[in-house]
Amino acid sequence: MGFNTGVDSGAAKDRRSGHAATRLMEKEMTDNKSKWQTDELVATFLQGVRGAIPAAGLQLEIINQILKSWCPRPRRILDLGCGDGTLGRFLLGQNPETHIIFADFSAPMLDAARKQIGNNAQTTIVTADFSSKSWLESIGNQEPVDVVVSGFAIHHQPDQRKKELYAEVFHLLAEGGVFLNLEHVASATPNVESLFDNYFIDHLHRFHQATGATKTRAEIAQDFYNRPDKEENILAAVPDQCEWLRNIGFTDVDCYFKVFELALFGGRKTSN
Repeated sequence: MGFNTGVDSGAAKDRRSGHAATRLMEKEMTDNKSKWQTDELVATFLQGVRGAIPAAGLQLEIINQILKSWCPRPRRILDLGCGDGTLGRFLLGQNPETHIIFADFSAPMLDAARKQIGNNAQTTIVTADFSSKSWLESIGNQEPVDVVVSGFAIHHQPDQRKKELYAEVFHLLAEGGVFLNLEHVASATPNVESLFDNYFIDHLHRFHQATGATKTRAEIAQDFYNRPDKEENILAAVPDQCEWLRNIGFTDVDCYFKVFELALFGGRKTSN
């Protein structure tokens, strides 16, 4: 997961039109190891950022409410780009008989997930890189899943790959299945982006104060604006992504939660 800063990025329209920059980003991410595959960044995120995400409890509550209504008895759930398994672990707690697949390309993140999950026969942890279609082989694409959730992961992919991935998720879902993407999305303008930055930095500062850390807000802001992973962010606007889902065939597509650049959106695979 990464957060945009407002320092060297433009409005959503500018991002969507930056095809040359996106192609360069694709090449760089292919040629170089992602920062999210390093122990240092994973530890920094899990210890100093994950707990500061605004409205995290509300996000989980909304996910649970949607699934209770649309898929109350899932057999298989995929946590795609699972990180330390926050979403999948929450859903396992709500659905203890459900099999949860935790998939990520980052070995340090998967190690963190294993420590959190422990020895649970209802879980499978797999290494899967969804930057290409080969991720489907890693999770066993012969059997449909009832729910796919993803948390702050897909925004690292170029827009064309996002569209392809959403289509792959659609085909993986069983009839009546649900896809929910909790995501870092693009702001409509640089001014709105700056609002989000300040809002998130405030939350980071309060989180660190509560843990007894001594960094000032200015120091936390400096870290936020200069964090090593920000170059891997390729943010897209919610309306665009919802339209992609509709074009693929998802129904009941909507944005179910949004606070600035934090959004939960998705849809269902139904024949109606």
